[in-house]
Amino acid sequence: MDVQTVIAGDVELALLRAGDEGPLALCLHGFPDAATTWRHMLPVLANAGYRAVAPYLRGYAPSGVPTEGRFQSGAMVSDALALHDLLGGDGDAVVIGHDWGATVACGAAVAAPERWARVVTMAVPPGPAMATALVSDLDQIKRSWYMFFFQHALADLVVPSGDLAFIDALWRDWSPGYDGAVDLELVKPSLRDPANLAAALGTYRCALGTLPNHPELDPLQAATSQYPTQPTRHLHGATDGCIGLSVVQASQAMAPSSVRYHTVGDAGHFLHLERPDVVHDLVLDALRGEPT
Repeated sequence: MDVQTVIAGDVELALLRAGDEGPLALCLHGFPDAATTWRHMLPVLANAGYRAVAPYLRGYAPSGVPTEGRFQSGAMVSDALALHDLLGGDGDAVVIGHDWGATVACGAAVAAPERWARVVTMAVPPGPAMATALVSDLDQIKRSWYMFFFQHALADLVVPSGDLAFIDALWRDWSPGYDGAVDLELVKPSLRDPANLAAALGTYRCALGTLPNHPELDPLQAATSQYPTQPTRHLHGATDGCIGLSVVQASQAMAPSSVRYHTVGDAGHFLHLERPDVVHDLVLDALRGEPT
């Protein structure tokens, strides 16, 4: 895979790339993760005829730390749209996202539907179900305890201690039984610097109101909680310890016919790493418009 650096608005973004021809396939990671989470999928997409690109999201090294506190997911949507332009994307481009990347993928697809032909999300379902669950679903509120902990200044001391042992614990809780040691060795360099970690936690602090959002990004922010009109496939691990299946069910109950859902057995939050062969096939089926 090739590595490239581009300037997208107010931030420098580092990209992993595979494939030289075909439609753009933009792959967006979440927290606590990095672009390397797509290292298995990028070659698969390239072999399927896509120009596959995975950016390190703003604030995650080696990408730059955003200026003026633009940490919110709406800023990441802006980055995704800028990358579509910078990388020569057209209406055949597709966007694939995991965790925060799933939220951003939906936001990009809603904000500029003419730029994206298909959408694949993983681990965080599309629509407003997750936001609703944080005030009405006690089981999900318990699962999301870390989001509330991140609002406290104590998180700035606890999360980086013991070489980010807090993140090791999240991976164990979210993907029970999966040994993510190799993945975590690739993830931690993106978060070890205090500035990078502050940016990553800043997304949660913007989401829950501890840090202010930038009003010029409000339309993009609002787009992240809407359903794409393009054909969209959501994939979810059956044993996901971060986002419960009750949230997926709530999302599905409200979803338009353009959105379809698939639960991956024997997989948790990092389903694309736990069961790559299964997930790769499901993603390619979704991009081809084939039923599950």
